[in-house]
Amino acid sequence: MSRVLTLIGTTLVVLVAIAFGATSLVHVASDSDGGDRSTRDRTPADRQPRKEPTRAPVELSRLLAATTAARLPTAPVDATPQATTNGLVVRPLRVLPVFDEPAGRAFAKMPARQFGDTWLPVIDQRAGWVRVLLPSRPNGATGWLRKSGVELRTSPYLIRVHLGSRTLDINYQGASIGTWPVAVGKPETPTPRGRTFVLGSVLDDAQSYSPIILPLGSHSDTLDNYGGGPGTVALHGWPDASVFGSAASHGCIRVPADALDRLTQVPLGTLVIVDNN
Repeated sequence: MSRVLTLIGTTLVVLVAIAFGATSLVHVASDSDGGDRSTRDRTPADRQPRKEPTRAPVELSRLLAATTAARLPTAPVDATPQATTNGLVVRPLRVLPVFDEPAGRAFAKMPARQFGDTWLPVIDQRAGWVRVLLPSRPNGATGWLRKSGVELRTSPYLIRVHLGSRTLDINYQGASIGTWPVAVGKPETPTPRGRTFVLGSVLDDAQSYSPIILPLGSHSDTLDNYGGGPGTVALHGWPDASVFGSAASHGCIRVPADALDRLTQVPLGTLVIVDNN
C-alpha cells in the first residue's frame, strides 16, 4: 500500500513538473509573440538606418562672394535657359553659403546687398532649399540656398528680349503690357542669350545717356570688362532714337524712354529671358 502511495506521489510530482514546464513554455512563447521584444526586434547593425555624414561648418570667410564681378567656374549651369518660372524670387537675409546641390558643397557666398538688396529668381525647389540664378560669370551660373535664410516673394512680371526682331516685351501676370523696339549687341559684342534677371537699379548722375541703369545678372561673352566694370549687361535708355531696332550696342539693351519708365516699376529679381526670336 505504501509503495502504491509512493508511486502516486511520484507521478503527481512529475505531472506538476510537466505542468509547470508547460506553463513556462507558454509564457516564453507568449513573450516571443508579443511580450518582451527587446531581443527579437533588435535590428542587426548592418540594417540600422544610415546617417548622413556630418559636414564641417561652412567658413564663409574662405568663400568668394557671388557678385557681378566674380567668376565661379564650378557653379552648376542652368540646364533650361529659356524656361519661365512661377515668378518666385528670394532675398538673402544675411550672407549665405551657396551650394552646388542641397546639403552639398559650398562654393560661394551670397551677400545680402549688391546694387541695393539682393533679389534672385528661383528656378527650382526641394524641401528646405531653393535653386537660384547667380549674378556671376559664367552666364547661367546657379546655386542652392537654404530656404530658412531667405525672404520669399513673387514678381508678377516677366521681361523678354528678342534678338531676332530686336524688341522687348514686358509681361504682367502672363499678359503683355507693351512691346518696344530696342537696340541689342553688335555681332562682335552680342547680347548673351538665356535666363537672367534684374539685379539692381542705379541712378548715376555722372553719365548722360540714360537717367537710370538696370544691371542684369549676365555678362558680355566677348568683353571681360567695359567702362571700368566687369562687362555686366544692363537695360538702359539711349538719347538717339535712331538706334532702336538695330544691333548697335556692346551687349546692353538700349530701350526707349517710355519702356525704361515701365522697367523701373519691375521688382528686383524679376526674370529676363533673352532669345533669338
